[in-house]
Amino acid sequence: MTTNSLPNVIFIVADQLKATALQMYSEIGIPTPSLERMAEEGVMYRHAVTPHALCVPARVSMMTGRYAHSTGARRNETLMPSGQLHAFRIWKELGYTTGLIGKNHCFIEQDDLDLLDVRCEMSHGGLSRNNYKGEIAGNKGMEWVVPEDIITEAHSTRADMPEQSRSFGYAVTDHPIEGYSSAALTTQTKAFIDQFGSSKDDPNRKPFALLLSYPDPHHPLEAPRKFADMIPPESVVMPPQRDDEYTDGNIPTRNRQLHDMLGVSVDDPEHVRNAMAVYMAMTRFVDDGIGKVLDHLDETGLRENTIVVFTADHGDFNGEHDMLGKGGVFYDCLTRVPMLVSWPAGGVPCGAEDDSMANTIDLMPTILQLSGVADFNANPPREDGDEIAPAGPRLNHDVGSDWITSETLRRIQGRPLPTATDSPPRSAAFSEYGTGGTALSDEDLHQLMEKGYEGRKLLMETLWIREAEGRRRMVRTKDWKFVTDPGSDDLDELYDLKTDPWELTNVANDPANIPVISEMRAHLMEWAAATEDYDPVPLPTTLGRLVYIASEGRWGTTRG
Repeated sequence: MTTNSLPNVIFIVADQLKATALQMYSEIGIPTPSLERMAEEGVMYRHAVTPHALCVPARVSMMTGRYAHSTGARRNETLMPSGQLHAFRIWKELGYTTGLIGKNHCFIEQDDLDLLDVRCEMSHGGLSRNNYKGEIAGNKGMEWVVPEDIITEAHSTRADMPEQSRSFGYAVTDHPIEGYSSAALTTQTKAFIDQFGSSKDDPNRKPFALLLSYPDPHHPLEAPRKFADMIPPESVVMPPQRDDEYTDGNIPTRNRQLHDMLGVSVDDPEHVRNAMAVYMAMTRFVDDGIGKVLDHLDETGLRENTIVVFTADHGDFNGEHDMLGKGGVFYDCLTRVPMLVSWPAGGVPCGAEDDSMANTIDLMPTILQLSGVADFNANPPREDGDEIAPAGPRLNHDVGSDWITSETLRRIQGRPLPTATDSPPRSAAFSEYGTGGTALSDEDLHQLMEKGYEGRKLLMETLWIREAEGRRRMVRTKDWKFVTDPGSDDLDELYDLKTDPWELTNVANDPANIPVISEMRAHLMEWAAATEDYDPVPLPTTLGRLVYIASEGRWGTTRG
């Protein structure tokens, strides 16, 4: 396989987009014509979950194909560690032109930034200005196509958002539409394709790999009027609620505390519905951008040789469980994300729907499998002198790199997705949160409330302790979800997704569910054992120290 035969890759990520925001996933979702089109041209994964419902850990895990407890990136303040095997390092070693357009919030080490030929960052407030860890100002490899002053003007409302509630604010605005992030990043991506794309028949062709990272529909909740008009507030379908969900004594402390900060039942219902509609309008704006990218691939003749994947880092309540925003809990609105894989010319089925369990860490190995770089479903061939067949993926594209070998690819904990590849389906998917830190106590929370902290201000004041507290683990199957924290005396959670798809009633204390909990704990133990090594331990190639030295006709010993 030659470098110019490798397919292009466009890896699209939306920020904080829950699966149920899309009509293709839920009855409360909105039409998203571009994503629906992409599903018609590929595979839709109905039960995909994030490995971590927090921005940085989710993004690092997607890029490495590894869980947060393996990478060490377990908070928004612990970004991609130096020296990791991740998608951009692999793509660069394979000879790709690499680009990141949009929100970064993942790569900050210089050795990783050096792997990017193009870096054009934009975040929730517009052009990156080093305002937080994981946002890096300045461009590399391309200038902005949309003038920077237009981008800044289009984000001016976000610098001073209106607040209709203690816990949320929203706005519908009339800034130059080309400057909003979802439009400007789409324009930049089209220019990237024009500059770095070339025909598969070009003997000098160099493939490209682009991470297109839309900052929306993450808060601040602001949408241009054009898209807000598409989602009138009265059209928003409100999710089911249970009035005593947080008062019946059957909810974990963390969940109840989060509702104390973000609960919207105390707010004007009209404002709540308006805010939810703006979130949906932002989603529709992202969808519009994705459609323009797909159109441009068709227009340039590059679609045939381009893998396109789409997902989100995590979700948002947007009305579910009486909240807006996000926090460190494991309801589906935060952990279940849309996920699509499309490459019709590469053999990916069109219009297929996979209902097995999947995880966003599976996307990177899926891309490598589809590209023909490696086969994760077959072991490498036994080398001369080896008595034991080696473990790990079979490397099909050896570029003589120490970074890309069958042994280093064993680090990847995700696996190629079924349906898009010939990999088998999985029955369970996993997510995690926390670093083993101290839990936020009700006493500390109430003291802050007495000092005047409430709503979003209280949420941000307690952010770091809540990101770090405990070591929560989630396992989800199609029918059940189980959440536990082994080091805490807080309540476990169990939801019967067949009868309670909105997860309104915790049934972990029902004696009839003891066999289910035992099965879910077994899933978690198997997962913990399979992912316990920070790096895989080198495996032997001989049965023991004694090996037969054929050239000398005798038995000898190995050393090491």
